[in-house]
Amino acid sequence: MGSYVLSCESTADYPRSFFNERDIRVVYFHYELDGVVHEDDLYQSVSPDEFFGKLKAGSTSKTSQVSVGEYAEFWEPELAAGNDVLHLTLSSGISGSYNSALIAAQSLAEKYPERTVCVVDSLAASSGYGLLMDYLADLRDGGATFEEACTWAENNKLNLNHWFFVSDLDCLKRGGRVSATSALIATALKICPVMNVDYQGKLIPREKIRTKKKAIATLVDRMMEHVEDGAGYTGKCSISQSACREDAEEVARLIGERIPALKDKIVINNIGTVIGSHTGPGTVALFFMGDKRAD
Repeated sequence: MGSYVLSCESTADYPRSFFNERDIRVVYFHYELDGVVHEDDLYQSVSPDEFFGKLKAGSTSKTSQVSVGEYAEFWEPELAAGNDVLHLTLSSGISGSYNSALIAAQSLAEKYPERTVCVVDSLAASSGYGLLMDYLADLRDGGATFEEACTWAENNKLNLNHWFFVSDLDCLKRGGRVSATSALIATALKICPVMNVDYQGKLIPREKIRTKKKAIATLVDRMMEHVEDGAGYTGKCSISQSACREDAEEVARLIGERIPALKDKIVINNIGTVIGSHTGPGTVALFFMGDKRAD
């Protein structure tokens, strides 16, 4: 049995340094900003401030997933070197990348019958997706076999909880996800929609919260309701944010007050260009291990 590598997509929204340090391969999505196509290269060619600044100024950004051919080209060197591949995709609830990855894996199986590409639908997004990769890297480094790592990913992915709020609805309005009327009313009333990701990996609106301050508190309350071991939680926790780091830091501070083991240990990342094209600026997303998602 050969060794194996871990891989994911750029929509896992951790910095390049993280993936390099944890020895995780990354394949890039793409986005088109004002008619120009770019790779979602983990903010190597554009800074978060530049990207979200353009969105705030009215620029439009469209996204495209990894193609079947790009997956095959990405994995083939590993298979040729004698490695198996465990790849987690962006949630099938918001992207078609899982199906494309399966097709690519099947095509490579004919050429490399002794090797395996295990494709797992993460049912996750942004730094929650990245958090799963962090856990898998721990397992691999701790000696878990390829089969054990694949099984863990399938058995535990629904325990990854996502809770987030959006305070700027302009991008959701421009993308057709929120009507112009709803966005206008929500803005006037200072409503921040609070959402999570369900067991199908889809984004589900849960509450309409008046004021961002209350939305921040709501994220922490939902974590305390669903996190494993409650205030005794010692697992991983990450936050991703789009041009609103102070809000993310306040979420982290409040969590540290209620879960001592997490004080000053919560990872805060930038939401990437692909996820950020849909959420726009003003989004804070919180990720942790807890109750298995059921709806």
